[in-house]
Amino acid sequence: MNATDIFDANLENAITRYQSKLGLPITGKLDSGTLSEIMLPRCGVPDQPPEKLGAMQRFEYFTDRPRWDRSIPMTLTYAFSPSNFINYLSMQDIRGVFKRAFGHWAAVIPVTFVETNDYGFADIKIGFYSGDHGDGEAFDGVLGVLAHAFSPESGRFHLDSAETWAVDFKTEKSDVAVDLESVALHEIGHLLGLAHTSVKDAVMYPSLKPRQQKLDLKIDDIKGVQALYGSNPNFNFQAFSESDISSNDAVGFRIRITSEIWFILQLLVFILWL
Repeated sequence: MNATDIFDANLENAITRYQSKLGLPITGKLDSGTLSEIMLPRCGVPDQPPEKLGAMQRFEYFTDRPRWDRSIPMTLTYAFSPSNFINYLSMQDIRGVFKRAFGHWAAVIPVTFVETNDYGFADIKIGFYSGDHGDGEAFDGVLGVLAHAFSPESGRFHLDSAETWAVDFKTEKSDVAVDLESVALHEIGHLLGLAHTSVKDAVMYPSLKPRQQKLDLKIDDIKGVQALYGSNPNFNFQAFSESDISSNDAVGFRIRITSEIWFILQLLVFILWL
């Protein structure tokens, strides 16, 4: 790829597509909102080309819409890597975070998630890794890419161990702390077959600010996953209200635009034109 600092038609088109994909105002320009979004920490799963299934649909799927191919209702097991972990959070706290995150998805689809100690045979394998960890998707240190998970039925769920992972912002005061439960909730969506959405409030939106929390599924998330697995018989859309979902204030994160911004944007052009 030949990187230049020329704002040409290709770059403008790439920016327009990026803005459209992420639900930003479509200006075709590097306005402050677009630059801020580009620089935010995010999930490492690549964005999928949007499907042409209706103007009101925002949720997306991986290519060919993979899902776990088991009879409904189904049970999926998950386990934590015994060798790829972090030691500054208690195992009890981490287990609680993931139990709650899996529980949100189980509440809306006929899928039960059960923790197991048998890591080798678990359907979903969770671990904290750094740098190049052998899956072709290297982590990049503090912020940047926070985590990634693979589409069904891979079951691989990797978090960047370089992040400051938090289970309670009252005790974790770091300005770059990342909410573990919010990221877990997002990545589980990928494990189930959901790609990224352009609905900013939805769990499956690709970026998350430091100290931001997204702890409840939105209608967009629910409709997307139910189209793959059906509805939990105990879930009632009529009783579900957006007003019942708690909103959490995000602490602002100051981004710095460096001299490398054009390199980042040219990478953006390259990715969007693949």
